[in-house]
Amino acid sequence: MTRMKFPKRYVIVLLTFICTNVCYIERVGFSIAYTVAADAIGVNQANKGMILSMFYYGYVLSQIPGGWAAQRIGGRRVLLLSFILWSLICGLIPLDPNRVTILVLSRLFVGVAQGFIFPAIHTVLAQWVPPQERSRSVSLTTSGMYLGAACGMLFFPSLVKNMGPQSVFFVEAMLGVVWSVIWLKFSSDPPRTDLPKVSMPKVASRDTIKAQAGGVVAPRTVKIPWRRIIFSLPVWAIVVNNFTFHYALYVLMNWLPTYFELGLQLSLQDMGSSKMLPYFNMFIFSNIGGVVADHLITRRILSVTKTRKLLNTIGFVVSAFALMALPLFSTPSGTVMCSALSLGFLALGRAGFAVNHMDVAPKFAGIVMGVSNTAGTLAGIVGVGLTGNILEGAKASNKDLTSSETWKTVFFVPAYLCIFSSVIFLAFSTGEKVFE
Repeated sequence: MTRMKFPKRYVIVLLTFICTNVCYIERVGFSIAYTVAADAIGVNQANKGMILSMFYYGYVLSQIPGGWAAQRIGGRRVLLLSFILWSLICGLIPLDPNRVTILVLSRLFVGVAQGFIFPAIHTVLAQWVPPQERSRSVSLTTSGMYLGAACGMLFFPSLVKNMGPQSVFFVEAMLGVVWSVIWLKFSSDPPRTDLPKVSMPKVASRDTIKAQAGGVVAPRTVKIPWRRIIFSLPVWAIVVNNFTFHYALYVLMNWLPTYFELGLQLSLQDMGSSKMLPYFNMFIFSNIGGVVADHLITRRILSVTKTRKLLNTIGFVVSAFALMALPLFSTPSGTVMCSALSLGFLALGRAGFAVNHMDVAPKFAGIVMGVSNTAGTLAGIVGVGLTGNILEGAKASNKDLTSSETWKTVFFVPAYLCIFSSVIFLAFSTGEKVFE
């Protein structure tokens, strides 16, 4: 009876939600702590952008290997090893902006370690989650990223102010170790009775439907169709939208604190709880998108394809307009409102492209996620570094970084990308299975 009330797959989804939460607490935490430490010694914007983007260089290197490793040795083991590695690095490395080489290497290796996490998560969810629960399960799991970012924005500025930037590293390392212990104790591979059958009868019993994992990863001996994946237009539709989503997210996540301090002359400590609103909005909208998508699909109001396209388009287009409006506001409340709308609707759009991995390739979800997230990580490298160079170039041209007009290019680039990506997804995506 207990198992019926709270099936094991719910435990897995809950733990992966906490996993993404902790990962983004780490990312936001480093951005806040390093910005304070770097500003204290006068590090310029281009060098700050270089250090902030170094994580993504490591992250991009391990996306596809992460999908491969999860396919071969299991997503559960890969998640555990990744968490232990990055937690150790955070706990042992000093945060000193003058020691550039150590910072570069540490952020590179943290990026490599965390790059295995999302392909592994998609492999685990593909094993455990049936088709009718995919949208809300993936949305809940990924919404942990935004709740983690919100928590980081809420608590870390005060922690840095009272205990110094290094304290952030210790808190992050502790959270990583705690999650690793919980994952080791409560996670497991799905029993064979929970794996999907090769085919389903036209009329399935209730118990049979519950036993279907809805697209478990392919057996480890099955050849991965790399060529078909690389040249698949539906996969490219996912890839393009993943790039755009992360370009907008990483630019705002890494540079919004600087915009508040330079463009609005307002420190994060003075903003109170309002600074977490954009990320908390992402948490809410991500789960709304998942519930709406599953409702439209299970009630047969729309097909899987139309559902994915609808939510993706609404999310990205509204986000684009909010990004373009952001620099028009000169008040903290207007800026927070626009960034909250932009990130919130971006998160809603994840019920389109981000779940689509398991629609088109349920047996190779981790692999496709690795390919897709490689593009998303490149967005971090390009977006975070490019923004630093844009601002440094503006400064060299004697433009005022305290003027919102100077920041228009920073926000307009992801806005245009959002519109372009939504058109690509409308044209080439599908909710049908492409890879058997």
